[in-house]
Parts: sequence; structure tokens; C-alpha cells
Amino acid sequence: MRAPLFPIAGAILFPRAQLPLHIFEPRYREMVRDAVDGDGRIAIVQPQLVEVEDDRKQPIYPVGCVGEIVGLEELEDGRFNIVLNGSNRFRIISEVDLETPYRNADLDVGAFDDREPEPLGMVERAEVEREARRLGDALGLAVDWSAVSRLDDEMLVNAIAQVAPFDVSAKQALLESETLDARTDLLVQLMQFLRLSQGNSELQPTLQ
Repeated sequence: MRAPLFPIAGAILFPRAQLPLHIFEPRYREMVRDAVDGDGRIAIVQPQLVEVEDDRKQPIYPVGCVGEIVGLEELEDGRFNIVLNGSNRFRIISEVDLETPYRNADLDVGAFDDREPEPLGMVERAEVEREARRLGDALGLAVDWSAVSRLDDEMLVNAIAQVAPFDVSAKQALLESETLDARTDLLVQLMQFLRLSQGNSELQPTLQ
């Protein structure tokens, strides 16, 4: 499939997850208008943190997730608030020049098995919740843990992956994890590392 690319550092989208976005740049306002007039889909990707003079040539990671616009609010000054619902992860086949102010690409949306996964084991689920509580306490976050405990396994793991303050490469590794079990294992490791790194500026939860 062909879709507009929306590079956002630190923002990842998973199948069956949602991502609210505030759209203010003129080129991305046009992207939203075009998407609404078309099939309503936008490809969310992360930029690689390499300095370039022209951000239209910013290197991006080859794996992202297609988001379908399920919520749309146009503000008086032309900005948008949108909500994307993740459908499929993809690998970029190639970028295409459509003479739009935003980037576009042909995507392989069959690159991953994004069927609804099997639930986690009880031990794995408990470990995720325990490490999430520890990290939340270490960061001084106010969290409704009773609401968190009611999330299903996939939603819990993906929600933490989306909101936790991991760096771009760590978030990308979570996105690219082939299975929910693999993502869960990596998420637990990243939460433990981030918690232990609090107060030690020499430690950063980074994946190379």
C-alpha cells in the first residue's frame, strides 16, 4: 500500500492501540486533509537522530505502523487534533515523490504477523505490572493502578511501551519485536534499567 509518512521521534503505534496527536505544522495539516479525503490512513515512523540540513531527507527507521484516523477535530486556526488506531506494522519498500510537502512511501503491510496474540503467562503478566509500579514510583508518577490492572495483556505492554520515557532506539526495538512475549521481555529489561539509572546520569536506557 501507499501512504503518507509522519515521522515523530519517541512516538510509536501498535496494532489495536491508539495514538492521539496534535497536528500544527502546515505540511502535516495538508497531510491530514489529504488523508481524510482519501483512505484515512497515515504511516507513523520514527526519525533516526542524525543531523541533516533538510528534514525532508531525515533518515527514518524502516519499520512503523499504519494508523487509521478514528477521531478528528479541526481547530479554528487550521490545526487538528486526531486519534489514530493502529492497523498493521509495515516495512518501507521505497519512498515515492508525489510532489506533496510531506513524504510518502510504498509499504509492505504483510511484513509482520499482527494477528491478536495469545495472552501472557501469569508470571510474565505479574512481572510487567510489578516493574511498571516500581518505575512509576521511581519517576514520581501518579498512576491509577487499578485501571492498569484491568487492561488486557497486549494493551498493557503496548501502552507502557508508548508512554515510558525510553529513547528512540529503545522504542523502535519494542515496535519491531516479533511477538508479544518478546516485547514483554524487552520491556521489563528496559523498565528495570531506566529505574536503576535514575540518579545516575551516566546510565541511559539505550539500544544500539
